[in-house]
Amino acid sequence: MCENPLRALPKMDVLLSHPILLAARERVPYALVRQAARDKLEEVRRAVLAGAAVPSVDALAGDIAAAAQTMSRPGLKRVINATGVVLHTNLGRAPLAPQAAEAVMAVAEGYSNLEYDLDNACRGSRHSHVESLLCSLTGAEAAMAVNNNAAAVFLMLSALAAGKGVAVSRGELVEIGGAFRVPEIMAASGAVLREVGTTNKTRLSDYERAVLSGEALALLKVHTSNYQIVGFTEDTPLSQLSGLAAAHGLPLLCDLGSCVLSPAFLPSLPAPSAAVALADGADVVCFSGDKLLGGPQAGIVLGKKRYIDAMKRHPLARVVRIDKLSLAALEATLLLLRDPESAREALPALSMLNARPEDLRARAGDLAAGLGEALGEDYTVSVLPCTGQVGGGSMPNEALPGFCAAVTAGPGVPQGLEAAFRRHEVPILCRIHHGALLLDVRTLSAEDEREILRAAESVRRSER
Repeated sequence: MCENPLRALPKMDVLLSHPILLAARERVPYALVRQAARDKLEEVRRAVLAGAAVPSVDALAGDIAAAAQTMSRPGLKRVINATGVVLHTNLGRAPLAPQAAEAVMAVAEGYSNLEYDLDNACRGSRHSHVESLLCSLTGAEAAMAVNNNAAAVFLMLSALAAGKGVAVSRGELVEIGGAFRVPEIMAASGAVLREVGTTNKTRLSDYERAVLSGEALALLKVHTSNYQIVGFTEDTPLSQLSGLAAAHGLPLLCDLGSCVLSPAFLPSLPAPSAAVALADGADVVCFSGDKLLGGPQAGIVLGKKRYIDAMKRHPLARVVRIDKLSLAALEATLLLLRDPESAREALPALSMLNARPEDLRARAGDLAAGLGEALGEDYTVSVLPCTGQVGGGSMPNEALPGFCAAVTAGPGVPQGLEAAFRRHEVPILCRIHHGALLLDVRTLSAEDEREILRAAESVRRSER
């Protein structure tokens, strides 16, 4: 009769007393070491039953210690964005300004006057911390912030259009990331979708028919953030829709998705502007805080006081309210935005988007020189022109001319270097194009570039 191969596996108490795991318990909580041991033993049991050899106790202990160490680290971590996509949705969109990060830390470390009026010694409103800033920056009568723009759209429709027909151009029935679709969010809010026009052409007369027939009691304009229709097209601007809405006493709602507060923040790009939308007659405008605004994740709502007040009173307002950490970062960001010229330098996203090609060329040259020295003669590093993107569903057809450090070597080497960079202690995310590893300096800070050189030196040491 064959002996059971599982008998060769160490018992749990014996394994946990191994010197490697005793040492690991000084760095990692015991509960994690024990869980890692259970997981590893179960994995080995299955492998042994399938015919694999029983590993040594030393090997088991080493694997368990490494697994416990991994389990103790946060999964969400800082990464370096060398892709050239400024508002990279997968990488957290807009990085915060140092002042915003400091404001988050100050509020996170203790208590705050989140909903307390210090002047009158009574309960206050969290909206008060950003409302006056938003109004002064855009000319809005009132403002509020919620946890993201999807929430802002949902609250706007729920509070102002539930049970009412809402006219929307067929060309604006968009789907954004995460399968967020305008028709579905309207249905969930209780608003009744009234499609007008066609995919490529929607005229003012199309909206007028929906209003005069009584089918539409509100108008909604949706910015097609992540795509554009070109060719035989016609669009009805807000300035025309506002006249129709005003003549019939209907609210004109506008989802800008991603926008700047005014054109002064991105003078070289045709970015949508909240101030312009309000000036063109929109009654309510909503947009994201972590895209072109350059702040934290938030949904910003601006407009006429009677509509904003109705949204603040709606039961959903508490469900989607902004948290104190995001609010602190948003207020700090808005304080910086009071001066457009300095904000273009102080806010990382705006600085990246406003970067001059000649400055990017110089930075790419410095990075390429450093990489060449760090990687050694087996690699060729040069400066190449490249094209960045705004990202985050903002201005999809706007190319951002720039420069990158390009690393080339033998076949398959760029893929290996990309993997090594991605697995670095601070992961470095870049792209491969035509056999070269490209590191776009537009989305890199000075500290990022120093970390890339440290990663390159690690690669060279590992190849010796």
